[in-house]
Order: sequence, then C-alpha cells, then structure tokens
Amino acid sequence: MGNIKKPYMELAGKPILAHTLEIFQRCKSVNNILVVTAKGDEEHCAVDVIESYSMDKVTDIVVGGNTRQESVFNALQKLPSNTDIVVIHDAVRPFFTEAMIIESIEQADKYGSAVVAVPVKDTIKEADKDGIVQKTLDRQKLWAIQTPQTFKYNLISQAYLKAKENGTQATDDASLIEQMGLKVKLIMGNYENIKITTPEDLIIAEAILKSKEKK
Repeated sequence: MGNIKKPYMELAGKPILAHTLEIFQRCKSVNNILVVTAKGDEEHCAVDVIESYSMDKVTDIVVGGNTRQESVFNALQKLPSNTDIVVIHDAVRPFFTEAMIIESIEQADKYGSAVVAVPVKDTIKEADKDGIVQKTLDRQKLWAIQTPQTFKYNLISQAYLKAKENGTQATDDASLIEQMGLKVKLIMGNYENIKITTPEDLIIAEAILKSKEKK
C-alpha cells in the first residue's frame, strides 16, 4: 500500500481509521475506546485522527507489538479491571455497523464470546503441501470470519494470558477461546465488511462508500 500505513490512508478524504472510529463513537453501547497503533505513530494518531475528528470516547492510545496477537494483549493490559465486555475490531474494516456491535455485545453477554462472520460463497477444497486436493469441504458449514469479535473481559484476558504462557499463536481472538474448549457464537455479518489490505481493496471500498451515499 506504499509508504502510508493502512489505517491512515485516506478514503473519501478521511483516514480509514477515522471512518472506523466514528461508528464506535456513535454507538451508545460503547463506553470507551482504546486505539492500538505502531510505535512512533502515537502522536500522528492522536493529532491527525482522534483530535481532528473529535473522538472523545478514545481513552488511551496503546503501542502495539510485533503481531496482532501481541497488540491485542497490550491493549487488554490497559483496560480497567471492572471492564465487562471487550469488542475487538480491525482498524481497516470501516464498513461494519452499530447493529453488529450491539448484537455482538448482547450475544457475548449470553455466550461469553461472539464473532461476526458471513457464510462462504465459494467451494473450499483442502489440499496437501503439493497442492493435491484431499477433500472438498461442506460449504454449508463454513463461515468467513470478520470483526468485531466480542468477549467477556475475564474470558478473553484469561485466553490471552494462557496463550502467552504456552507460546500459542492464533490468527484471530476467537481461536484462543476455542483452544480453551469454550463456545463462540457466530453473528451474521455483511459482505461489505471488508478488510482493506491491498490497493484493490481501496478501490472496492470507494465503490461501497459511493453506493451508500446513493441510498
């Protein structure tokens, strides 16, 4: 994506991170926000995003780690001990909704963990290291995982501490909960809830914004 870090790239004249934070800022179910950013980007994040767009629910800027998992762990350590529910979201997913946040909080309160996801559209095949198909998976049972991923604070804190002790790595937060043998509730997401990671994604994101403006 060039020399500009993805959360600070502009989408319709505004940093992607600002688009994302605005949704949490508006949501009455969210009490406070922690933003995790790379070391050295703290002032840029504070001045050019949080202050410039009046994100007064942001209570702290946390320096991230070398991996997503380390970054989330750092943020969890900064939360007050009386925190009830934690909503974890990718900064570069600006097309989620307040309704997703609210439902994920409700379901996490009921099940302990809740994750936004969508059914996969493509046929998925499992292959070996040589690229030889081993089997075709049942598409009816497969979901593409998105964020937000939402948890009771005590559960996700325990899961991250256990992973740190065991040296366990996972590609998402819910996987650490699964490894503890606990349930994770899936919530229907939206195919527009894309993660902007490539230049092509930015083109798609601009098209999504334009379609929303027409509605």
